[in-house]
Amino acid sequence: MAQAKRKKRFFNVEIPLVNKETQLIAYEPETLEGKHIKYDLTRLLRGKSTILTLVVKKQGEALTSIPKELQLMPYYLRRMIRKGTNYVEDSFSAETKDSQIKIKPFLITRRKVSRAVRKALREKAREELIAYVKDKDSEEIFQEVLRNSIQKTLSFKLKKIYPLSLCEIRTLRVEKRKE
Repeated sequence: MAQAKRKKRFFNVEIPLVNKETQLIAYEPETLEGKHIKYDLTRLLRGKSTILTLVVKKQGEALTSIPKELQLMPYYLRRMIRKGTNYVEDSFSAETKDSQIKIKPFLITRRKVSRAVRKALREKAREELIAYVKDKDSEEIFQEVLRNSIQKTLSFKLKKIYPLSLCEIRTLRVEKRKE
C-alpha cells in the first residue's frame, strides 16, 4: 500500500520584539511549536554583534515567537577591550514579574583600576539591575536592552564610582517562566 507523500512548506513566524518576520520549513505549523530560532541582530543594531534566540509559539492560526536569550558575541567584546583598561563581569539571577532571568553585565573601565573599585562597580551594577527588573516583565526588559536604555542608565549610575568606556549586558537569558 502506497503512502501519500507529504511536502514541506514554509510558514511565516512573527518576531514582535524587532517587528520582523521570518520563515521556517515544516510539514505542519503544529510541528514548529517550541522550536528555537537564532536571529542575528548585527545589522539592525549597527554593528553591535548580537544573537537573539527565540522560541516559537502558536497563537490561534498565527505563529509568533517569544525571546529566550540575547547574547553579545565574544569577538565584539574582545574588540572593545583596549590595552591599559580593566573589565568587570558578573553573573546573577533576578526575578521579574513573569519569569526568572539570568543577567551577565560587562563593564570596561577607561584606565586600570584597583580591585576595590572593580568590586564596587560589580556590586553596584548587580544591585541596580535587580532593583530595575523586579517590577517589569521579561519582554519589556529584552526591548530595553535592545534599545540600550538599561545600559545607559546603569552607566550613568556607575559613573559616580568610576567612569566606564563600555557598559553592556553580555547575556540576558530567561531561566524559568512563571505560568
